[in-house]
Amino acid sequence: MELSTTPTELITSKLKTQQFYKDVIAGLQGTPKRLSSKYFYDANGDKLFQDLMNCEEYYPTKCELEIFSEKTAELGEAMINGGDAFDLIELGAGDAMKSSHLLKYLLKKKADFTYLPIDISDNIISYLNITLPVILPGLKVTGLNGEYFDMLTKANVSSNRRKVVMFLGSNIGNMPVNEAIDFCRQVREHLSAGDRMLIGIDLKKNPKTILAAYNDKEGITKRFNLNLLDRINRELNADFNLGQFDHYPVYDPETGSCKSYLISLADQVVKINGKENIHFLKDEYIFMEISQKYTLEQTDQMAIASGFKTTNHFFDSKQWFIDAVWIAE
Repeated sequence: MELSTTPTELITSKLKTQQFYKDVIAGLQGTPKRLSSKYFYDANGDKLFQDLMNCEEYYPTKCELEIFSEKTAELGEAMINGGDAFDLIELGAGDAMKSSHLLKYLLKKKADFTYLPIDISDNIISYLNITLPVILPGLKVTGLNGEYFDMLTKANVSSNRRKVVMFLGSNIGNMPVNEAIDFCRQVREHLSAGDRMLIGIDLKKNPKTILAAYNDKEGITKRFNLNLLDRINRELNADFNLGQFDHYPVYDPETGSCKSYLISLADQVVKINGKENIHFLKDEYIFMEISQKYTLEQTDQMAIASGFKTTNHFFDSKQWFIDAVWIAE
């Protein structure tokens, strides 16, 4: 029997497409041109990101996976915190590869918790809702598909238990410093005093190591960036010629800012939805993504600035990456 699409699902899909269109047009008509990195993650983008995480040069996932696989008990005890029931909320859950180590430990310890993965990719949330209860018998999971703060509000309405929010993968680095602090303040506003946040942050290190992670030899990062143009073609009826754009990353060791751009290789006009003409000059860029790196001291300062106190630092063996436990004050 085939599953039919409900009217509610059709309306939700239409609203998401309308917002996607609105954001793309606003970004490409701005100066300078930019696209939001949150739209990288359609089904093909999810797959490309999995490929990127597995490539030789991309270290952040490997570093954080080492922390979650080798310091699982310490992380788990920091979450359990005395044994009372809690909601474990993961912002941008992805495939939950790293989280699964923690989830297994919490189940083994018979912790009373519900896992609430939040992701903007409905493809990912469908995958988690279906597969996690099979892979991890006994796990209570409720996937939430949508924007972070909309879904955090929904989680608060559905349960008054204490909250542990996970924001892993150095996703906080996808924002400039001031925006990152504002983001953490907004998370704090959704929490009560004593609630916790487990945040993964990429640390400053040799600039060549960082730049290579965003300019891998296999060209996966390039395909990952170009896939957003392909998604705009598919979903918004645009006519981007992907061969007329090239990927360009740059890292500034002073500020810790690693940025990715797509460069127009020719004067060209791109039509979107048959009515919007976007003009590109040769060598004009689209700003695609920032990957901000921090010192350890800066991570503690960010916690204080956003209403938290750092209680634990968990490092990988190279001390390239940190998972910090913050308590809401």
